[in-house]
Amino acid sequence: MRARMIHELDGACWSYAYGTKGQHINSVERARLNQLLLAEADKYPNVTIYFDHKLSMCDFDNSKITLLHDNEKITHKADLVIGCDGSYSLVRQEMLKRCRLDFSQSYIPHGYVEISMPGRTLPSGATEPVMPFNYLHIWPRKEFMLIGLPNLDNSFTGTLFMPFKYFDALQTGDDALNFFQEMFPDFIKLFGSENLLSSFKDWKVAGLVSIRCSTYNYKDRCVLMGDAAHAMVPFYGQGMNCGLEDCLVFKQALDTHPHNLEAALDEYSRLRVTDAFAINDLAMYNYIEMRSKVNSKLFLLRRRVDSFLHWLMPNTWIPLYTTVSFTRIPYHLCVENKSWQDMVVNRLLLTGLLGGVAVTAGALWKWLGHRSPLSVNFSWKSL
Repeated sequence: MRARMIHELDGACWSYAYGTKGQHINSVERARLNQLLLAEADKYPNVTIYFDHKLSMCDFDNSKITLLHDNEKITHKADLVIGCDGSYSLVRQEMLKRCRLDFSQSYIPHGYVEISMPGRTLPSGATEPVMPFNYLHIWPRKEFMLIGLPNLDNSFTGTLFMPFKYFDALQTGDDALNFFQEMFPDFIKLFGSENLLSSFKDWKVAGLVSIRCSTYNYKDRCVLMGDAAHAMVPFYGQGMNCGLEDCLVFKQALDTHPHNLEAALDEYSRLRVTDAFAINDLAMYNYIEMRSKVNSKLFLLRRRVDSFLHWLMPNTWIPLYTTVSFTRIPYHLCVENKSWQDMVVNRLLLTGLLGGVAVTAGALWKWLGHRSPLSVNFSWKSL
């Protein structure tokens, strides 16, 4: 997906690109990715995959874990437990009993449901998409929003995010239909009222949780990764990327401390906690941006300023979304860079220089480069 496609209430549509140089983000089917990862793991002779086993207990100090299978308890030796068991991690719960781990769990007052957005069936039996395909489609409505992500079968995965109080008001299919006809009329034109009513029968409103932990390891016996360490709301599209980057940073820490596992785990925690807090905050902010700022004139003006300065000084002025989605720059430095950029733009505005950025850029070049928190040595290679 190379751009966001914004659907206004009156049916008008317009788009803006995620980045430059053909940069794009990907819409990935999670089940398919799980299949690929399992198939890859199964190639290693030292990996054994157990299905239908549930973790029951961890005894880190005695290097044991207990699993449940068909109501039978099975104990395994485990020198190191890597907890990738999601937002409600049992491994994390066991860690909380043993170390000084600050932990917080926060729900936002908004939930979500998935809504069917099928492709159009042709006389030949094939399907085609009913909306432009290489876009993330967004229907921003201030307090709530609808999004559509393209799938390989020419359908879209639709998700409605809004406060629970609005979901509670939709008690019947007619309630939902009236709501969509008022707030998302082009959705009804594109996908039909029958499709919405069919989806409504299966609506199960789910919550959105944010998890923060002050450390991710216990001695050299346990380490947390992915949602177990830093579950976040989905609005920056970085949840899975952040989990995959956990693996990368973990590998780098092991390479740095090849003979000292505890030192490697300590370094992994030190590096990831700061970044996880940063991307957690960014994900929260991006929900506000997606549902209420994307059609703001001031927001769009700032995007144009950032794009122009990025074109003028590509290694010094890098927009926030670009640093987060298309570079290996640590998340916390992305946030620091954005704060620095805000300071610079505010100073330009206060001194009346914004209209003459192109003229003053040469004079400011050295000053900007000297104060930028980013290093040009960071790789631009996307995860």
